[in-house]
Amino acid sequence: MNTLSYGLLSLLAKKSRSGYELMQHIQPFWQAKHSQIYPLLAQLEGLGHVDFVHVLQSDKPDKKVYTITEQGLDALRHWITLPTDDPVTRDELSLKVYSIGLVNQEQARKVLEEREVYYLKKKERFAHLLENLKQGSAKPLDELDIHDPEFGMYVLIHKASMKVDADLVWCEWMKGKLT
Repeated sequence: MNTLSYGLLSLLAKKSRSGYELMQHIQPFWQAKHSQIYPLLAQLEGLGHVDFVHVLQSDKPDKKVYTITEQGLDALRHWITLPTDDPVTRDELSLKVYSIGLVNQEQARKVLEEREVYYLKKKERFAHLLENLKQGSAKPLDELDIHDPEFGMYVLIHKASMKVDADLVWCEWMKGKLT
């Protein structure tokens, strides 16, 4: 099984979902398309890692809602303990900054300021997600432990927010280098 398969199992370990819902919820972790998700779901079903039920819909085509099986949970538990691959990085801004000396300072500053706006919007989204998580949590977020259902989402939002903070600091530092 590939990493995306385990990603789907991870999402299903939290909640049963349709293929479309899985595609939407996997995006923050892994860029995936319909053409990848549905064949993997069929493979996971063939392996006995997921089951599904047909849900009839009057105004749309019927859908399948997938649920992880105990066998799927065992496979997921095993995968979590395996060594993690190196992260894949694809960052257009880094490529541009590598050659930023080819444009004038005003153009370079504009590139960085546009990215700062992007990071600030991202930070707002994370704050909103954190607030929603806080509202739905049975206990304060800083008291969550590894077994609480909200723990994984809490620590990932925190990690993402810290990365954005670091990116904003770097943009400011980089703008200082343009003077």
